[in-house]
Amino acid sequence: MKTAAIILNILIIILEMAGASRSEMKVTLRTFVFYTQISNAMTFISSILLILFGSRPWTVMLRYTSCCFMLMTFIIVIFVLVPMSREVKKLLFSGTGLYFHLLCPLTSIASYILFESHAHLWILPTVLTFIYGMAMLYLNYIGKVDGPYPFFRVRRQSKTATLLWMTALTCLIAFLSFILSRA
Repeated sequence: MKTAAIILNILIIILEMAGASRSEMKVTLRTFVFYTQISNAMTFISSILLILFGSRPWTVMLRYTSCCFMLMTFIIVIFVLVPMSREVKKLLFSGTGLYFHLLCPLTSIASYILFESHAHLWILPTVLTFIYGMAMLYLNYIGKVDGPYPFFRVRRQSKTATLLWMTALTCLIAFLSFILSRA
């Protein structure tokens, strides 16, 4: 493994811890209804494992999957959540948003593309994201969760809107995963 990958993954760990220290949320199972939290936790763990065990097939696959999740997080924040909420500063330049939506995703993706071994099983992040999406839709439908993102709020939007959102998001993660697998 390249020295640059080790240095960047150490930086990722530091950034993840800095973001977590700014979080006012208690880490519970409910924390993981957020795709952002899942992607950042996976990135934190995958960076530690990559440093400890090197570029083994399973660490490479975990890093790849976490980078796909981080890229999805970044794209959704930039092109969906910021335009919908108009909270650019909150989502990108302050508090946990600075770390979890901007610095950690960009550092992780740059490290993966430029310095790490690559995985090519693009379907895995797509399937895992689809499973997450279906779980969130179900939890919204039965009233156990509200959101956490506007496109999961099935009680506040039409079935057509839900279907279009889920189709678009599934296609997006498939596309991003494919592109990242070829980087």
